[in-house]
Amino acid sequence: MKIHNFAQHPSLVSQYMAEMRDIHMQSDRLRFRRNLERVGEIFAYEISRDCRYKKVETPTPLGVNAISDVLDEQIVLATIFRAGVPFHQGFLRYLDNAENAFVSAYRKYKEKENFDVCIEYLASPSLNGKTLILCDPMLATGASMELSYRALLTKGTPAKVHIASVIASQKAVDYMQAVMPEDAELWVGVIDPEINAHSYIVPGLGDAGDLAYGTKE
Repeated sequence: MKIHNFAQHPSLVSQYMAEMRDIHMQSDRLRFRRNLERVGEIFAYEISRDCRYKKVETPTPLGVNAISDVLDEQIVLATIFRAGVPFHQGFLRYLDNAENAFVSAYRKYKEKENFDVCIEYLASPSLNGKTLILCDPMLATGASMELSYRALLTKGTPAKVHIASVIASQKAVDYMQAVMPEDAELWVGVIDPEINAHSYIVPGLGDAGDLAYGTKE
């Protein structure tokens, strides 16, 4: 698996990451959601550079046809609820012709620090022969991402797979390398060194869903 870690080459992603992590700025939900969107926009642009294009003739007002390169891949943009929604929207602003898929994955706790990941909802077009971009802001253990990917495979076999997360733990990166297709690509804003006993990324940024939409019962 090829890994693209934006933290290795500081950019605006690093600025947005710093704001999302900052406990003094996290009370501004609008800014938090917008930063998730902006990171998604940048990721979409970077992923687009690896896509296949075809040349087409486009008529101009001067009556001359210009030769242009246009995207020649059908993309399915898949998102894990609920924190993934603003991240997804950022991708969709650039990849506006993409089809969309949605997965609901949640932690079902058996004990305080012991849980299973469950899939509750799936809506997706056919994936056969298409490029799948599966995005979720937090990649803590990799379990939700893998389970969501397996659920999506019931809708067909994609030709190419991209996994995108704002923050990943090193444990999750290692796990993705072990369970995902060898030619899949992982895009992350930063890789943090560990997870705590509750499987939250450290230093991380907290619960992205709560920061975007408010706390839950």
